[in-house]
Amino acid sequence: MAKHVSFEFFPAKTEKGKQNILSASKTLSSLKPEFFSVTFGAGGSDQQTTFDTVLGVQNTSGIATASHLTCVGSSRERIGSILDNYKANNINRLVALRGDLPMGMDDPGEFQYANELVSFIREHSGDYFHIEVAAYPEKHPQSIDHKEDLNNFVQKVKAGADSAITQYFYNPDGYSYFVDECMSAGLDIPIIPGIMPIGNFESLSRFSDACGAEIPRWLRIRLESYEHDPVSLTAFTNDYITEMCVKLIEQGAPGLHFYSMNKVEPNMQICKAVMAHFPDQFEQ
Repeated sequence: MAKHVSFEFFPAKTEKGKQNILSASKTLSSLKPEFFSVTFGAGGSDQQTTFDTVLGVQNTSGIATASHLTCVGSSRERIGSILDNYKANNINRLVALRGDLPMGMDDPGEFQYANELVSFIREHSGDYFHIEVAAYPEKHPQSIDHKEDLNNFVQKVKAGADSAITQYFYNPDGYSYFVDECMSAGLDIPIIPGIMPIGNFESLSRFSDACGAEIPRWLRIRLESYEHDPVSLTAFTNDYITEMCVKLIEQGAPGLHFYSMNKVEPNMQICKAVMAHFPDQFEQ
């Protein structure tokens, strides 16, 4: 089966940022990604911005573009309206997530978990949408333990998910073990590893601590050693991420999903290097 790549964008607030996303999507489309995706604000706080970005990226790049859709703090009527709007505009991919409540809001609304959202999408729209869900090889930060976390993932798949994208990680063996566990649980959907190229170490460290993505101790030490040498940091991190991606493909990963941070580089460089490693496995 052919491997594929995909890229995530987040909506921009400025006109310059919006144009940058469209330009990046057009450039990255040369890699023939299976899809792009666009993130969604907590409780739908930037619903219109997300919709506009999804439509703009898909129309500009010619590549199917998925909208992230969060359900917490929302209602069935509102989610149904969003689904109808996407369907009317030929958007047929979604990344279905629980999301976080907006600040100051205490009512979770009619949905508490992502599997309930997946079930509702299927109930409302049948098989029109290809539904991606989130997976956490290193455990969701709010889960009690790994067993509960795996069970939550099983529920999302049983509710009707087509495939999954993982939280980013820097330990490929953890991904492989997670996939083996899913197979043992009877799950057979593609689980695509999420890849986060490393730019600013301080920002990455703060974000990783908040979302529960582990940076191995040896890697932290190495990254810290390049604090005053950004050129060497970029060279090292791009090489490491490339080697990790190669290992993931060798272990059987169905593709790679890049958290692009709305940038062309280093996503383009890493993807090209990985594809060169597997000239017969990626569509080029």
